[in-house]
Amino acid sequence: MEILVIVRLCCNCTYALLYKPIDRVTRSTLVLHDLLKHTPADHPDYPLLQDALRISQNFLSSINEDIDPRRTAVTTPKGETRQLVKDGFLVELSEGSRKLRHVFLFTDVLLCAKLKKTAVGKHQQYDCKWYVPLADLVFPSPEESEHCPQVHVIPDHELEDMKMKISAIKSEVQKEKANKGQSRAIERLKKKMFENEFWLLLNSPAIPFRIHNRNGKSYLFLLSSDYERSEWREAIQRLQKKDLQAFVLSSVELQVLTGSCFKLRTVHNIPVTSNKDDDESPGLYGFLHVIVHSAKGFKQSANLYCTLEVDSFGYFVSKAKTRVFRDTTEPQWNEEFEIELEGSQSLRILCYEKCYDKTKLNKDNNEIVDKIMGKGQIQLDPQAVQTKNWHMDVIEMNGIKVEFSMKFTSRDMSLKRTPSKKQTGVFGVKISVVTKRERSKVPYIVRQCVEEVEKRGIDEVGIYRISGVATDIQALKAVFDANNKDILVMLSDMDINAIAGTLKLYFRELPEPLLTDRLYPAFMEGIALSDPAAKENCMMHLLRSLPDPNLITFLFLLEHLKRVAEKEPINKMSLHNLATVFGPTLLRPSEGESKAHLTLASDIWSHDVMAQVQVLLYYLQHPPISFSELKRNTLYFSTDV
Repeated sequence: MEILVIVRLCCNCTYALLYKPIDRVTRSTLVLHDLLKHTPADHPDYPLLQDALRISQNFLSSINEDIDPRRTAVTTPKGETRQLVKDGFLVELSEGSRKLRHVFLFTDVLLCAKLKKTAVGKHQQYDCKWYVPLADLVFPSPEESEHCPQVHVIPDHELEDMKMKISAIKSEVQKEKANKGQSRAIERLKKKMFENEFWLLLNSPAIPFRIHNRNGKSYLFLLSSDYERSEWREAIQRLQKKDLQAFVLSSVELQVLTGSCFKLRTVHNIPVTSNKDDDESPGLYGFLHVIVHSAKGFKQSANLYCTLEVDSFGYFVSKAKTRVFRDTTEPQWNEEFEIELEGSQSLRILCYEKCYDKTKLNKDNNEIVDKIMGKGQIQLDPQAVQTKNWHMDVIEMNGIKVEFSMKFTSRDMSLKRTPSKKQTGVFGVKISVVTKRERSKVPYIVRQCVEEVEKRGIDEVGIYRISGVATDIQALKAVFDANNKDILVMLSDMDINAIAGTLKLYFRELPEPLLTDRLYPAFMEGIALSDPAAKENCMMHLLRSLPDPNLITFLFLLEHLKRVAEKEPINKMSLHNLATVFGPTLLRPSEGESKAHLTLASDIWSHDVMAQVQVLLYYLQHPPISFSELKRNTLYFSTDV
């Protein structure tokens, strides 16, 4: 009886001393979250509540990191305990084709498996494709990787096409639910969406993660995120620091280990949005503005830069990169980026040391050889980021602290075309007003940006797709608006992606699209025509109907984009990629018109946007269009639309 009392007292003390404090912090965090949700953003306590929530979350995260993640184990026939450390879905390149695998990292072995197809009601099981004891596992060096098979990268336009299809299906699902449609129709749409998302998940990763068995065989995974690759590599290397022995599993041992995977797995569903429950957050759609300020905590000087990743369509992608700050322990980047969010829920920041050693550089474009100094992730809480004010935060990573600020602009706000109150500038001013004032056929800003891109940016990988630094773009905008005499000097010194971004911003901020609000419905109808001759007549007729400044500027830009696409083998920008970047910018209606076309935030890749891309692509793929030839033909056509 006394022993039982002592045991109970010990249990109560353990609970009081170990679990109660943690439980209190957990409950406080939930209370803080609710308080933030119901506190106006302009309330003086709002920033204090944000700081308190961040401190609580960081504390809980550190507790979770300190707890050994090997929460589950399997006992081998020899009586040894083998614990699961990490598992997840990865794409393996096997015999020239991409396969989705479930990879399990145990304390002494890495096992690659696939789920067996089983009849309904039968217990599901994994089939082991291969395993490598950690004692035999090595990561090939970049030099050794050159002899590995090259990664076939799916063209960007195919991935973008699939994103458009997925978003169009999402819109149909939402409409069916809103109209209380048949559950069978919704299930059919969801099945199609899953198939498309699965294709995207399989074909989008391009960063190689190579694993080699000392006994001869090599394996290649493809990841979409360097953050993820680093997590797997670090987890394996941590385990390899222990005294591990090489071994060969008997068929019975392998069967027991593979059989345990289904019960032990921590990741249950393929990471696609169609697997989400209806009540789960759909994520953020719009633009996240991020300023990467500085970092400290480095022990020695290095050449340092950061990259930003966000999740989109179920996987993470790199969206922005700061410049390299050379030979420092406290880099001060102070660079602002505008990141497009497509149902995103997390932001990741990775800090790298730049590698300038040519012997380590890999010929494979997707091989990242720069050393990761630290990495961190935060959840994009809609309540916290959806304010007009900048929200400052710090991510701690391996003793390094990266300071950054962010604010979010929703899609409906970012789609607004707002006319400039100051008509003396060029941004937000009608194109006819600018050309008349300049006595030019094409606005000066368009001519200068195009000339600079063709001079030194036409070979730049991802030109017009990769974001320029937002602060540089705003500086160029101010100079063009003020008609500063130092424009040419500033252009020649400016990063080429900032110049490309300035050109895109100019067209995006026109008070009405270059192809006009009046003609927008006709462009949508024309591109949908199935008869080639009828489509040709309609699309040329619509160009003839444009005001002269709009038409001349459009044809000038069209020829420039064609010249950029000619360098596709070098800059990776196809006609389709350029149409995806510029189509919505040149066609998206102004606010009054767009309300009829936008119903959901997730309509970013809706039918309208797909059609806008197709309109520009039609003209980009068309033989050269002459202004004088078009106008000559005006005599034979009515200009009423």
